[in-house]
Amino acid sequence: MAHEPAPLPIPPLDRAIHAQQARLTGGISPASLSAAWLDWVAHLVNSPGKQADLIDRAARKSASFAAYLARSTTRPPEPVIQPLPQDRRFRGEAWQRQPFAAMSQAFLLTQQWWHQAAKGVEGVSPHHADVTAFVARQILDTVSPANFPLTNPEVLDRTIRTGGMNFVAGWANAIEDWQRLVRGQSPVGSEAFRPGKEVAATPGKVVYRNDLMELIQYAPTTKAVREKPVLIVPAWIMKYYILDLSPQNSMVKYLVDRGHTVFMISWKNPTEADRDKGMADYLRLGVMAALDEVGRIVPEQPVQAVGYCLGGTLLAIAAAAMGRDGDHRLASVTLFAAQTDFTEAGEIMLFIDQSQVAFLEDMMWDKGYLDTSQMAGAFQLLRSNDLIWSRIVHDYLMGERAPMTDLMAWNADATRMPYRMHSEYLRHLFLENDLSEGRFEVEGRPVALTDIRVPLFVVGAETDHVAPWKSVFKICLLSDTEVTFLLTSGGHNAGIISEPGHPHRHHRVSTRVEGDPHLGPDDWIAAQPARQGSWWPVWADWLDAHGGPQGKPPAMGRPLEDAPGHYVLLA
Repeated sequence: MAHEPAPLPIPPLDRAIHAQQARLTGGISPASLSAAWLDWVAHLVNSPGKQADLIDRAARKSASFAAYLARSTTRPPEPVIQPLPQDRRFRGEAWQRQPFAAMSQAFLLTQQWWHQAAKGVEGVSPHHADVTAFVARQILDTVSPANFPLTNPEVLDRTIRTGGMNFVAGWANAIEDWQRLVRGQSPVGSEAFRPGKEVAATPGKVVYRNDLMELIQYAPTTKAVREKPVLIVPAWIMKYYILDLSPQNSMVKYLVDRGHTVFMISWKNPTEADRDKGMADYLRLGVMAALDEVGRIVPEQPVQAVGYCLGGTLLAIAAAAMGRDGDHRLASVTLFAAQTDFTEAGEIMLFIDQSQVAFLEDMMWDKGYLDTSQMAGAFQLLRSNDLIWSRIVHDYLMGERAPMTDLMAWNADATRMPYRMHSEYLRHLFLENDLSEGRFEVEGRPVALTDIRVPLFVVGAETDHVAPWKSVFKICLLSDTEVTFLLTSGGHNAGIISEPGHPHRHHRVSTRVEGDPHLGPDDWIAAQPARQGSWWPVWADWLDAHGGPQGKPPAMGRPLEDAPGHYVLLA
């Protein structure tokens, strides 16, 4: 069989230029944006029917808006357009007064028209249409009437009540945030949530350490435990302690108190020296090394493995490789918000195409890693109304500080991504979808998800922007083993941290066994009634059912230091 020629080396000058450009663009490829815009413009110019449709839509929207204004002179009129469910900018009572109601209606109609203009142009690639619509939305969001004091009635009302002192407080907040940014300090209030003190405080010991991770074994709190231990593989995009936040919402503490022996991987925050660590290193020095150590501490017992986000994708790869090789050290696998097929990976795909990935590679080549600011910036843009503009309005125009929470403090404690690993992750998983299509190689041979033979418990979250639940759901199609799929309310983080007693939580769950027909996601959600409350007890019962009988807690491994260890404290 003929082999493809090796790719030509990239000139260092090109890499250096692209790396400098990335500093100015926040890691967004100008070529990628230009290609999307040119694709859209070229096809729109050649589509007179679409142009006529857009002119007609503009005329009808203008007529509707004019009629709305006419009605508003005599009585409060019905709105012409309602904001999208996730758009909370204009929900307040003050926005129902004129002229502010008219401002918000005009803005929403304009935003809707631009979305219609970007979509439905024949010949434009779906990716370029999505990028065009996204950029148009970002530009419009900068001029939203909610962002300016004179056009935001809530800001005006507060200004009148405080005599303008909200702007004084807002200016002080802005200066404080700028100073912290320059000094590399975490946001205001995050100092109240220190790992090992207020968060990541479940008692335990670091029992193993290598160049990539520490393994934490948590101290038992019950006289008897399930014989099969639990090993948690968190994502290394962020630090592990989202699963061990404050005692009242710590998943680790919940499992320990339920009678499980729990181990946790704590990943090292990579530096430039780790630039050549790839997916194979995270598999060998992470999952497999942890399984080896757990096997020494709890011998002759298979492990109930749990993976979150990218850690779940890595765990799925490990489980597939172990199934392929006849390695029977897993008793079950749980995946939290973890994708194994990336064809419908959601809005994050706006930042992933050949041009964008090449641009990111050059930026990482210069530093040896992807900086935390680039990742945080991309995720903030996906939810710019909630994470950027609403914060500017609240903190700087209203002059109020939102109280810091443990989850917010954890979110600010970001990590880096090694050059090689992130490049492999983007290319082999997102761009080429090698894992679900059976091309992803472990130790020189491809793995297949159908080789996972142990029971799966898979959790998706309804409003997850990072790992959309319909993408997570695809494991039901790609695997041949028993799959329990649970859909919880909330997003990528808040949906997972859903402890018992948390208000306004619901979930849906079902189990598919061998021989059951496959249901698509829309049919599945229609068939599953919503259950009120936390999903943690459902999962804990499932772990109990697969965890074996109870017995005496195993001895602690050789302690290196107290939890949370050293790696979690590295900036």
